[in-house]
Amino acid sequence: MKLWQKDKTSLKEVETFTVGKDREMDIYLAAFDVLGSLAHIEMLESVGLLTKDELSQLQKELKNIYQQIQRGEFKLQEDVEDIHSQVELLLTQKLGDTGKKIHSARSRNDQVLVDVKLFLRNELEELVKKIQPLFDLLQTQSEKYKDHLLPGYTHLQLAMPSSFGLWFGAYAEGLVDDIITIKAAYDVVNKNPLGSAAGYGSSFPINRSITTKLLGFEDLNYNVVYAQMGRGKAERIVAQSLANVADTLARLSMDACLYLNQNFGFISFPAELTTGSSIMPHKKNPDVFELIRSHCNRIKSLPNEIIMMTTNLPSGYHRDLQLLKEHLFPSFKILGDCIEMTGLMLSNIEIKKDILSDEKYKYLFSVEEVNKLVNDGMPFRDAYKKVGLDIEAGKFTYNTNINHTHEGSTGNLCTAEIRKQMQKTINSFPFATVQAAINSLLK
Repeated sequence: MKLWQKDKTSLKEVETFTVGKDREMDIYLAAFDVLGSLAHIEMLESVGLLTKDELSQLQKELKNIYQQIQRGEFKLQEDVEDIHSQVELLLTQKLGDTGKKIHSARSRNDQVLVDVKLFLRNELEELVKKIQPLFDLLQTQSEKYKDHLLPGYTHLQLAMPSSFGLWFGAYAEGLVDDIITIKAAYDVVNKNPLGSAAGYGSSFPINRSITTKLLGFEDLNYNVVYAQMGRGKAERIVAQSLANVADTLARLSMDACLYLNQNFGFISFPAELTTGSSIMPHKKNPDVFELIRSHCNRIKSLPNEIIMMTTNLPSGYHRDLQLLKEHLFPSFKILGDCIEMTGLMLSNIEIKKDILSDEKYKYLFSVEEVNKLVNDGMPFRDAYKKVGLDIEAGKFTYNTNINHTHEGSTGNLCTAEIRKQMQKTINSFPFATVQAAINSLLK
């Protein structure tokens, strides 16, 4: 069954090629397709395109389909093209001609658009909920290990003293900015395209504000041409927000792989969180972090993939857009799994004490010695030169005690301030409003 079928059947090879993985991707959209239809039919009844009795019948059956989806019992029949056709087929089998009326005043184009936006909105909310515990863990570990010093590096060369408080805290604050970009992506997808039809509106007297409110959208995509042009753009912006989180996790994972290396030896993990070698009995490999790094680096390529797939597309719908789903949709679960595994590893991390007592790290304290001379009245350039000459002459002396007090330094991590930034951003998401609208639609 195809919504667009007339009296000719496509060549089998054409049909197979054009459908591609779309049926598989449609399972991600199934529940959201039903939600979009529930809002659409309520609007149709309000403008006289359905009777109250027809609306009631359609609502009942759509909610039954929704429950089937939630229970994992919903499937696309082999001869049915997509989720939209499957839902309409089920309604028609139950309700006859009433089921056929559900597609009035819309196109598959805006139907897919609203499904995708509802899906992306929901997945972004779930992503935020998964990031929160990791943020909390990073802040907890930051405070717990704030007095444990480790080398800081620039150019992978010894630079200045750092601390595990700074290390954990840096990634916590990184997640704050990541959440800010997720909020920006959320704002883009939280606009209603339904009613734009094939991209040029409808001659029916539809009321797009009704579906906007029913689906919990913040506002409309007003211009119907732009509503269609927004497809691809919304996915790219969402992909970039995922890539930002992925970049944070990938960098943290690289640090962990380095710090676990015996030449560093800063951290360790219980044996059950590492893997071994088939030939070397001593090995404890950081496979979890290596896979997080690789998964996340692949996610970082998504924005570029999407922008290349939409390069030079003119306005209006094009079948190219179908392929955007194939890597973007599964990436939410992959990223979520990476977040959860990062949390598991960092919850069980073991930190080596007194790392900087080893004399090989003595030059980390060169800046401290320069600053001491400056505090005693010596001009900075002279102090810098003196310490440099002492190092070259083998006369450098140092003290491992450091006292950094400014905001965001080893002695003043500003954990509470960073937490306030995170909470402010999370509170700006309208999750409760959206959930209330969806609950009302399904009651």
